[in-house]
Amino acid sequence: MGIVFGKICVETPKYESIQSTVDYEIRKYPAAVIAQVTYDPIQFKGDKDGGFKLLTNYIGIFGNPQNSNPEKIAMTTPVITKSSEKIAMTTPVVTKSDDGEKNTVTMQFILPATYTKGEEAPKPLDERVVIVEEGERKYGVVKFGGTASDKIVKEKVENLKKLLERDGCKIIGEFELARYNPTWILPPFKTNEVRIPVE
Repeated sequence: MGIVFGKICVETPKYESIQSTVDYEIRKYPAAVIAQVTYDPIQFKGDKDGGFKLLTNYIGIFGNPQNSNPEKIAMTTPVITKSSEKIAMTTPVVTKSDDGEKNTVTMQFILPATYTKGEEAPKPLDERVVIVEEGERKYGVVKFGGTASDKIVKEKVENLKKLLERDGCKIIGEFELARYNPTWILPPFKTNEVRIPVE
């Protein structure tokens, strides 16, 4: 029953809390190895989460892992999405900006901490899935429950940006949306975060 009520039972990234206010938290995350896919939602009939299946295939959640070993890789949380679509700011879910005309989404799975270098992770069989190393990074983070609709995410991003700027934090990139629960979790029990990279 725990899973229906949002209990998180898988590995989550470790981080150091640098500053905590009533409105947001500044966190420092260590380097990580990430499996990611970048796509235009049109490829998946307009579904912004269309890359999820490619990543779950890579790690072998619903069948044989689609990687070179083939090796099942433990699912971690959150799922990060980053979108090239600008949301009234130029500060991803988790948004890596693509300066081209396309509206692309990058979806990421953070691989378990046992993988410390990109070459340690099994090679994806699907060339759309790539393995990247992400260095240590710092984010302004706001946590919220419910369904992370585009409207709610936009409000959270704009508000967090204002708070960070008010407090003198330098924003150095696009926002990320981190979702910690599967889609079937009841909305009141979902955990989400909007994260904006800061200096």
